[in-house]
Amino acid sequence: MDRLAIVVPCYNEEEVLEICSEALREVLSDLQGKGKISEDSFVLFVNDGSKDKTWELIEKEHEKYPDKIKGVKLAGNVGHQFALTAGLITAKDMCDISVSIDADLQDDVAVIEEMVDKYHEGKDIVYGVRKKRTTDTFFKRVTAEGFYKFMSFMGVKTVYNHADFRLMSKRALEQFAEYKETNLFLRGLVPLIGYETDCVYYDRKERVAGESKYPLKKMLALAFNGISSFSVKPITFITTLGLIIIIMSVLAAVYALISYFTGHVTEGWTSLILSIWFLGGVQLLCIGLIGQYIGKIYIEVKNRPRYNIEKVI
Repeated sequence: MDRLAIVVPCYNEEEVLEICSEALREVLSDLQGKGKISEDSFVLFVNDGSKDKTWELIEKEHEKYPDKIKGVKLAGNVGHQFALTAGLITAKDMCDISVSIDADLQDDVAVIEEMVDKYHEGKDIVYGVRKKRTTDTFFKRVTAEGFYKFMSFMGVKTVYNHADFRLMSKRALEQFAEYKETNLFLRGLVPLIGYETDCVYYDRKERVAGESKYPLKKMLALAFNGISSFSVKPITFITTLGLIIIIMSVLAAVYALISYFTGHVTEGWTSLILSIWFLGGVQLLCIGLIGQYIGKIYIEVKNRPRYNIEKVI
């Protein structure tokens, strides 16, 4: 019988943690009753440096259900992607299957059974994919769908409308542990593992309680990190833009020479200033973009630990 670990990254989730614990324990009990997972399956909460009582509640849940609830306390706030990675790497040696899910319960826990069924059919990775985005605001729906399409255009392999709700087998986790990079974007990294994959589809719900931990600023940062971590196309675009500007400059020079020799020279103060500002802006943009890539190289070569675990229960 396979041992399932449900990994839940948490940051300031005191309002929802007990509700989440109860819902996931019910999932475990149901799957155990059907003989699909072993009796020692568990939920692993990862406290990502929360400033509220999240860790105290995790300890409380562990005391009440020591066989079902386990916890990892990180030494500080490292962000969702690192916290989830810490949980998956910790669970790797304790389980045969892992399912990662956020604590807000917007992802439908009922499809975990379908994920497990697909694992038993031979799938190593099963992605939870949203059917539609009716619960999102118009702005979030447009930006999210645009994000996935833009990532595909930039050459980053992702699963459309999939976040971090997924099942991974033990051998997929072991392979995932071999990826040591610091600039993490799991939605692009996991598809690189390969193996047999499949998807389950569900309707995303409203958040049970609390506030979203992914405001627009963090979403944009995640998008840029994903693009710059998995694609060099932006630098290719810079080269293309440079060639276009050179061609435009040559055409402008030809026009200027023709105007000079035909005596149709016109004072061009405005056009000159606009050209200088335009080219200066393009140069600064290109330098900044290249600087972002150099910065990522700088972070990677230092090879610092991605997270520090303070306590495991």
